[in-house]
Amino acid sequence: MSSSEENLYQKIAQIQPVCRQSMQKAEERWNQVAKPLGSLGKLEQAVIQIAGITRSERVDISKKGLLILCADNGVVAEGVTQTGQEVTAVVAENFLDLRSCVAIMCRDAGTDIFPVDIGMAVDTPRVERRKIAYGTKNMYLEPAMTRDEAISAVETGIRIVGEKAKAGYQILATGEMGIGNTTTSSAVTSVLLDLPVEAVTGRGAGLTGAGLARKIDVIQTAIAKHRPDPSDPLNVLAKVGGFDIAGLAGVFLGGALYHIPIVADGFISTAAALIAVRLQPLTADYILASHLSKEPAGELLLQTIGKTPFLTCDMCLGEGSGAVALFPILDMAVHIYQEMSSFSEAGFGTYVPLE
Repeated sequence: MSSSEENLYQKIAQIQPVCRQSMQKAEERWNQVAKPLGSLGKLEQAVIQIAGITRSERVDISKKGLLILCADNGVVAEGVTQTGQEVTAVVAENFLDLRSCVAIMCRDAGTDIFPVDIGMAVDTPRVERRKIAYGTKNMYLEPAMTRDEAISAVETGIRIVGEKAKAGYQILATGEMGIGNTTTSSAVTSVLLDLPVEAVTGRGAGLTGAGLARKIDVIQTAIAKHRPDPSDPLNVLAKVGGFDIAGLAGVFLGGALYHIPIVADGFISTAAALIAVRLQPLTADYILASHLSKEPAGELLLQTIGKTPFLTCDMCLGEGSGAVALFPILDMAVHIYQEMSSFSEAGFGTYVPLE
């Protein structure tokens, strides 16, 4: 084991369970709020979970951030997408100019947006550069990256969360941008869930039937050629993954390490979450699932990491759009939790749990 891998596993070993005492206190607070018990359903559970993650029943998520990890994938050369790699850099720049869906959503949700170049094929002047390499290799022909590159990408995700924690961010959403990343996500998902490629692969940004068939064939060939080991998530990342997926896996691990709730976006983010949970199962309790992706494997991935989505909107845009869409709802839940009168303050009797 290399020293970098040993350091990564040492960090992962520091992750602790969420604080059950704080969760109990948050639940007690909800039970004092002057409304029928449990009537806000998942919104109550989300606040309770956040209390456990942050180790305090005084829940506050007013400082929010969206981390968009941007990377290119060499497998695009095999005709698995509608567009070329040049689109990745263009969209990454657009995040900073209110020229993308998620940038507008972040403005409306009071969320700071942080596009990060973790592996784009070109450099851009304004996107924060944490580049591991100029895109992955073409996994149809050779492994997507080295094991050390996979480790470095995961470490980068962890490090970014640590920096945001130090800057006072209280909740983070995951996003990604990279042409070809539904191909890599489908490959990772097929291996880790031991499912046929065709069962977990969708049309991505809008492939034709012939395009989808080509995409499935490319993934099947890559898996057969490189034989990624499902018992070793880092091996799977290196063989058929992407730098964005690896970095996002690090973001989820970083949330668990630094006690910050991480809101998962859709298919690609959840594939990364599965990598993180396979590396450290305790990470699952630090993740909130925002929505049910329209991609075929979206629901399967959520079930595998034990999550149910808050939103069902048939979204498949990516970029963190589903995760940011959840923030206003979480804000409302937290404001009720913080501000609503108790039964005694409202002047009527407390609800009693039914037998």
